[in-house]
Amino acid sequence: MDTQVRGSRIPLESDVRVVIVTMDTHVASATLRARATLARQYPGIELRIHAASEWSASETALEACRDDIRLADIVVVTMLFLEDHFQPLMPLLQEKRAQCDAMVCMMSAPEVVRLTRLGKFDMSGPTSPAMALLKKLRGNRENAPKGGAQQMKMLRRLPQILRFIPGTAQDARAYFLTLQYWLGGSEDNMLNLVRALVNRYADGPRREWRGKVTAEAPVEYPEVGVYHPRMKGRVGEDLAALPTSSRARGRVGILLLRSYLLAGNSGHYDGVIAAL
Repeated sequence: MDTQVRGSRIPLESDVRVVIVTMDTHVASATLRARATLARQYPGIELRIHAASEWSASETALEACRDDIRLADIVVVTMLFLEDHFQPLMPLLQEKRAQCDAMVCMMSAPEVVRLTRLGKFDMSGPTSPAMALLKKLRGNRENAPKGGAQQMKMLRRLPQILRFIPGTAQDARAYFLTLQYWLGGSEDNMLNLVRALVNRYADGPRREWRGKVTAEAPVEYPEVGVYHPRMKGRVGEDLAALPTSSRARGRVGILLLRSYLLAGNSGHYDGVIAAL
């Protein structure tokens, strides 16, 4: 088949299947929009997402997830903390780990995270030089960054530092970039998460995809900010950007979850704001 890459037609014979497995559906809308964009830009890259919140109540949904993992070339697993969520998948993930092109497991139970295998970056193996360096950069527990803002600052710094270290460090860098994409879970970031993994790790008959898929750097969003469906850009840091009305006799503030806003999964919030 042919795919459109950078304005030219490049023949690519093998499809690449990417499966994301996560706790709930908060990024599903952004992922489905990214899937539609991938279908237009890179026919042959198939993206699927499954949520534990759905399969925990449906054996059919669980089997659909297992079927997609069996067929996957790249597997991304996130936010599986509860045993009820990850235990039904563990035997299959353990088996699939050695067969797929890459497996990225993040922000999950330790036994899940240890399944990560990205090139030479293997979470199940002995401590690599790259991981030893990361621990040194992080410091001891007393000096480790505390609070979400400090941790995000360190997360953004790590790929910049690792960029200049050859070998396994480049696979460690890809891991932390994948985490950055996920935490900034907008349509753009979900799209580039898939692009970056395919471009670097597609292997076997799919290796021809390497170097042919363009991925942008993670888009950064404020950790704390303001939101309104009628505000330009919808999410921002400037309180003055919120829309006002000459008829207003007061202001109501609502605390919202950032991840839903970035994913564009905000219809429930928008309805409450409109009603108020």
